[in-house]
Parts: sequence; C-alpha cells; structure tokens
Amino acid sequence: MEPQDIKIAGITIAPGEEKQIDAQIAKLPSRTPIDIPIIVSRSTKPGPTLLITGGMHGDEINGIEIVRRIIANNYHRPLIGTMICIPILNVYGFINFSRQTSDGGKDINRSFPGTRNGSLASQLAYRLTQDILPLIDYGIDFHTGGARINNYPQVRAQLDDPKNLELARAFSPKFMIHSPFREKSFRKEAAKAGKSILVYEGGESLRLRKHAIDVGVNGLLRVMKHLNMREEAPVSKGGLYHIKKSSWLRAKSAGIYHSFCRTGEFIEKGTVVGLITGPYGEFEHKMKAPTSGYAIAINNKPVVNRGDALIHIGFEE
Repeated sequence: MEPQDIKIAGITIAPGEEKQIDAQIAKLPSRTPIDIPIIVSRSTKPGPTLLITGGMHGDEINGIEIVRRIIANNYHRPLIGTMICIPILNVYGFINFSRQTSDGGKDINRSFPGTRNGSLASQLAYRLTQDILPLIDYGIDFHTGGARINNYPQVRAQLDDPKNLELARAFSPKFMIHSPFREKSFRKEAAKAGKSILVYEGGESLRLRKHAIDVGVNGLLRVMKHLNMREEAPVSKGGLYHIKKSSWLRAKSAGIYHSFCRTGEFIEKGTVVGLITGPYGEFEHKMKAPTSGYAIAINNKPVVNRGDALIHIGFEE
C-alpha cells in the first residue's frame, strides 16, 4: 500500500517530503506568538511512523539535546515510513528554566488528554493528542531527572506488553524498568490508542550530561534499525538488566547529604552509601543500603529534609 499524505497544523506533508511546521499554540501577554517547531521527514516507501519528543518538561535539557542531535546529524531521515521530531514540547518551561508551564505550575505530562480551552498545559496536551497521536505507530519521549535527581540512562515502559518489551530491547539501555502507567500521562493516553511509547530518562535537569545524551541517541538509532528505518546503528555495550521493582532509600534526618555511590553501580546490602551531617558539627548519620540492587538514580541535592528520597535502588528480575 502506497503511503498517503498526512496533515499537521493544517500543513500537508507528502511522501518523500521534509518540512518544519511551526505550530502556533498560544500567545504571550505581550501578544508575541509561541510556536512549537515540528520537523517531519517522510520516505517514499511505506513504513511505520515514529515520534520522538523532548522538553515535555522545560528544564530537562538532555532530552532536548538528544532530539536536536538526531536532526542535526540527519538521522531523522528514514529509509521507510515517517519520523516526527519535536525537540521542545514545553516552550514555556524551556524559556523559564522550569519543569512546568507558566500558568500556575501545571505539568503537561499530568494533563492528558487535555482540553481545547483548558490551562496552557491542558491545551498543549490536547494538541499532541488530537494532531500527532493518531498519526504515529511508536514513540520515544526523552526525559531528564527532575529536582536534582540524576537518573542513570534507562528506559521505562509497561514491560508486560510484548510491543513495549520488544521496543525497549531494541533500544537496549543498561536498565529497562517496568513502570506502570501514571494517570493523565502521555504514555497512558497513547496506550489507550494502541500506540507503544517508551520513556527515556537520563541525567539531571538543567545540566547536560554527555553519557546520558550519547546513550539516548544510540538507543534511538537502534530502534530505528529494528524498525527498518535505517541500515546501521551502534552496537549496544554491556548488560541489559530488567528492573521489575524498585524503592527509594530516604533520609532518616535533616542535614547535609554526602553521597558515596555513583549511578549505575551495584550496591550490596549494608553498604554505607552516604552520610548526613549536622551543619554545626553536632552529628553524623551513616546511610546504609537496606537491600542489594542497582543505583538507578541519585539525589544530588546537598541539603535534605527527613524523608527526602536519596537513592533509587532497582532490583533485577
């Protein structure tokens, strides 16, 4: 079956065409328009449609950089099918160094399916749900750890679903994490429509991390090769760990936190993984791993309160 024309924001993209669509979503109070550039590249040969998005949260720069590099290196031009690239979904958050939109701290990824006349976050979710989601077969949503959390490069998905598991294995990160759907998230809305979406997490917000970016780019290229959208992709290095469960080690007291472990490493039960000290030299509390597992994320915030999440420990299946 020959590929058909598709339309985004009133712009038609025919097979074999590549276009940047500046989709206007709203205006600032100054009347300055806010556009979301969407780069669409289509082959003349039929095949799947793959969506890649960054900047769902505006301060998650690593995801934005991954999508930028894909476009800058012309990796987004498929041998078959269609690639839809949105480097910065949350323009409001991006220009304000913020995770949320500018209308009272709304989270786009907790606003799906959205409404035409709702909050800014809801309007953005609505446009993605209505204009983009019906066109795609697969998607990879690139994220970065928030609130000073440094995530070791990882893919999150409903790994009980065979399509999601197949896609995650093709991406081939060190860690595949089984992650239930969150209410009103893009991933859950896509699943309702029968679309497979992976969430990639890597690095820390407002900080570029080369390792997280490289893993994200290489993983996407492997997914494209798996879907026959390109001929070559980097070979995956290291093991592939299926993390079925995880838990956070939390601070037992308030103070200054000193971390002794690195993301990605295996931690033995009972290992001293950090120290919480009183700012006036009055105490030092050792933090010990309650169980053995992999440090899939570490909190880099030096000042913590009792109960703050410090280390995310994942357990292999």
